[in-house]
Amino acid sequence: MHEPHFESTYQKAGVDIEAGYESVKRIRPHVDSTWRTGVLGGIGGFGGLFEPDIKGMKRPVAVSGTDGVGTKLKIAQIMGKHDTIGIDCVAMCVNDIVCAGAEPLFFLDYLAMGKNIPERTESIVSGVAEGCRLAGCALIGGETAEHPGVMDDDDYDIAGFSVGFVDYDDIIDGRSILPGDEIIGLASSGLHSNGYSLVRKVFASDLGNPGVYVQDLGCTLGEELLRPTRIYVKPLLGAIKSFEGAVKGISHITGGGYYENVPRMLPEGILARIETPKFPEMPVFGYLAAEGKIPAPDMFSTFNMGFGIVLVVDAGKAGDVMAFLSGLGELPVHIGSCVSGEKGVELAW
Repeated sequence: MHEPHFESTYQKAGVDIEAGYESVKRIRPHVDSTWRTGVLGGIGGFGGLFEPDIKGMKRPVAVSGTDGVGTKLKIAQIMGKHDTIGIDCVAMCVNDIVCAGAEPLFFLDYLAMGKNIPERTESIVSGVAEGCRLAGCALIGGETAEHPGVMDDDDYDIAGFSVGFVDYDDIIDGRSILPGDEIIGLASSGLHSNGYSLVRKVFASDLGNPGVYVQDLGCTLGEELLRPTRIYVKPLLGAIKSFEGAVKGISHITGGGYYENVPRMLPEGILARIETPKFPEMPVFGYLAAEGKIPAPDMFSTFNMGFGIVLVVDAGKAGDVMAFLSGLGELPVHIGSCVSGEKGVELAW
C-alpha cells in the first residue's frame, strides 16, 4: 500500500502549505512589534497566551469586542492596497471596548482568502499590527485560512476580536448621566468603516478608475475611501483617568449613525439633543450626499458625519476635558447636551 501524498493532494485542491509557512515568516516581525507586558509565548501555538496585569483592580471585568470592516474590503481590493484595512479592523473592535472605560489588552485576527499570497498577507497583517500599536494592545494570535472554490483568488475577508479590562466600579455605562451634562464629539478621519455598501452604490461608475483626482475631495476617490478609521483608545483612557467620573457615557458612531448609536449610552429618561450646525464640513460627506442625492436624515442615520466618538461629560468638567483632549491633538467640539425626556437622540437642524 502506498502512503497518500497529503501535501501534493492538498495543493491540487488549492491550498498552498508553503505559502502559509512563508506568510507566518513574513508577519512574525509585525506581530512581535505589538507585544506588551502580559504576552506569554509567541505565535505558532494553538492559543494566544496573555497574563493580564490587573493589579489595583478590586473587581476586574473583562470587556470583549469583535467586528470586521464590511465592504470597505472591496475598495482595498480594487485599489490593490492592503496595508491599512487591518487598522480599520482593529479600530472597530477596540473603539467599542473603550466605550465601557476598558483598556484593550490583546487582539486576534481571522483572515480568510481564496489564495494565500504571502506578500499580500504580510501587507494586511502589517495594518493589523499598526492598529494594535496605536491602541496599545498586543497582537497575540490569529488565523489565516485559504478557501479555494469558495472565494476567488483575489478575494479576502478579515475580522478581529479583542479583550480589555476595567474595574467594576469604573465601568462607563451611562447610568450616571443627568440632564445638563454636555455632549462632545471627537473628530473622525472620514467615513471610517461604515456605510460602504451605499458608498459603493453611489460611486459604482467611478470605482472603475479610483485613482482619478477629485477636486471636491482634495485627493483621489480611492485615497478618500481607504482612509483608515481613527483609533481613540489612548486619548479616551487618558481623559477617563485624569478626570475621575467626568466621562459618563461614550458612543462609537458606527453603522446606524447617530440614531442607533447615541441612545446605546443613555439611561432611561435622558434625551441627547445634538446640534448638527456644529458639525465639521468634511468634504467627503458633502460630496457623497450630493452625488447620491442622499437626504440629511439618511446621512446621519448611516455615517459618522465627522465625529467618530461622542462623549457625555459632566457639565462642570466639560471645559477641562476638552482642553485635555485638545492637548493630545484631538479636535473636541461641544455639539449638544442632555435633557429630560424619552431615551433617544434629537438632531437639531
